[in-house]
Amino acid sequence: MASESIRNAQTDHLLTPENSAFIIIDYQPVQVSSIRSMPRDELVFNIVSTAKAAVNYNLPIIHSTVNVKTGRNKPPIQELQDVLGHLPTYDRTSINSWEDTEFKQAVKAIGRRKLIMTALWTEACLTFPALDALQEGYEVYVPVDAVGGTSLAAHEAALRRVEQAGAKVISRVQMYCELQRDWARDATVPGFMGVFDHSDGFNPEKAAEHAAKG
Repeated sequence: MASESIRNAQTDHLLTPENSAFIIIDYQPVQVSSIRSMPRDELVFNIVSTAKAAVNYNLPIIHSTVNVKTGRNKPPIQELQDVLGHLPTYDRTSINSWEDTEFKQAVKAIGRRKLIMTALWTEACLTFPALDALQEGYEVYVPVDAVGGTSLAAHEAALRRVEQAGAKVISRVQMYCELQRDWARDATVPGFMGVFDHSDGFNPEKAAEHAAKG
């Protein structure tokens, strides 16, 4: 019972903590309340779990909001702020975050080509930056059960559009397993298990420190 040697984490064709980044866009009260493609409590659980996983594997995270500074919208839902509140947010007025200078500069500054992208709504704030990122040579991965649209039809049509353009559709658990890859990498195992339970006392700062040391 022996695992293969760890592949080159930068050039691996699969997602690794060293070759990917996590993008999260517009999980704000108005957007969350308008979701009709899945039960809202399920969506909240799934995106919070996905954000916890990103922190656990110490992924670079770009968190964007829309219209908070203008007063037209509210900050991200509290459940996400509890996980990502230690990170900066990039507020914008554009529907397409890729058309916001600070957001795009932040993504490019990371220097990673694999973008795990989540957003509300699937049909707009996910689709538009995903298509633009693909056009610029990035690989886009969409955890389909952590994003949502204003209807099931809108959500599914948007996923088809980005997939036809070259995006990879995945599930949140597939993302966790792809980043973990081997249970012998025990530094991130507690955080992996924590994403399945909201009451686990997950601490994002400690998890990030733990993953970095591992």
